[in-house]
Amino acid sequence: MTGGLKRTHFHAFHAGRAELGEFAGFEMPLWYEGIIPEHMAVREAVGLFDVSHMGRISVEGPDAEALLDLVLTNDISGLEVGRSLYSPMCDGEGGMVDDVVVLRLSEERFLLVVNAANRSKDLAWLNKHAEGHEVAVEDLSDRMAMMAIQGPKALEVLQPLCDKALSGLKWHAFLEAEVAGAKALVARMGYTGEDGFEIYLPGVPLEEPDEALRVWDALLEAGRGFGIKPCGLGSRDTLRLEAGYPLYGADLNEETTPLEAGLDFAVKLDKGPFIGREALLRQAEEGPKRRLSCLKLVGKGIPRPGYPVLRPDGREVGRITSGTFSPILRLGIAMAYLPADLARPGAELTVVIRGHGVPAVVVEPPFYDPDKYGRKRKARGSSG
Repeated sequence: MTGGLKRTHFHAFHAGRAELGEFAGFEMPLWYEGIIPEHMAVREAVGLFDVSHMGRISVEGPDAEALLDLVLTNDISGLEVGRSLYSPMCDGEGGMVDDVVVLRLSEERFLLVVNAANRSKDLAWLNKHAEGHEVAVEDLSDRMAMMAIQGPKALEVLQPLCDKALSGLKWHAFLEAEVAGAKALVARMGYTGEDGFEIYLPGVPLEEPDEALRVWDALLEAGRGFGIKPCGLGSRDTLRLEAGYPLYGADLNEETTPLEAGLDFAVKLDKGPFIGREALLRQAEEGPKRRLSCLKLVGKGIPRPGYPVLRPDGREVGRITSGTFSPILRLGIAMAYLPADLARPGAELTVVIRGHGVPAVVVEPPFYDPDKYGRKRKARGSSG
């Protein structure tokens, strides 16, 4: 740790190569060559991300499924071994404690991938509700390295290093394999809007990261002819925003519900009891009074978090939660919670940028048109 900041398994690679900065208590690469070239590498070829700052929590035992169905809004009971799903985790008022990805390793064992800033909070939340259940909850984060290879060339780079066929692996499916000779879980998912894989290396201690670094280097070497670039959190943020994916801590928090955030697909109100169900049922019946919306600037400017959003009559109706310059569209894009009557495609608004009003319009996510690139956009795959 440096200045109190944690480090990941791949810090030795980042040091001296990347611009480093703080994120969720970790010293992480923000960029290597630059945000835009790294962003475009993922859109057009392939990029490699260190995502070991995220939490990996094991939930195992005869009551593992029952515990997860209690704390998560999605339906875990129908999840097959070798598949994963995305789910909010709510408190009693329907506010989001976190949003997670759940991998079913066996009938009684699951792996949760949680947001970096929420590792301790989520572990405490799970242990609190595990009381009375025959289940063990364990934080594996410091003994499991994690990386993501993303982009249209990801399969071509990864397959020669993997001893299992990957071309038939469905989105949100995973398998056990060896990658560059190391035991791994290989999951087809990601947080960029592109095809790609997340690679988990169990049994690699944070204090002895050589095996993880060896696999990282092997992927970069295998991708050299495909234009691979190591990518930092800067491009990860612009990629996820272009893809219309919300980020916990920016667009999602304990004051927002999954229905307000447009995550209805991951809220199964008709399954058995779960924490927050009654509050979400009431909100579903009444209709959310606000919705997380995507905004595209019509004029010049870059929307940043906290910038006011105004109605045509000048009244403030919201604040930007996430905003950036889109390298694909070459204009400003953002997210903001808006009153329900304005959260509709085509609604015209104004974003105040440094004291100047810039016209904006509400659009359907994603911001970029995947058909333009001859590919299908992937569904929500991972957290931030």
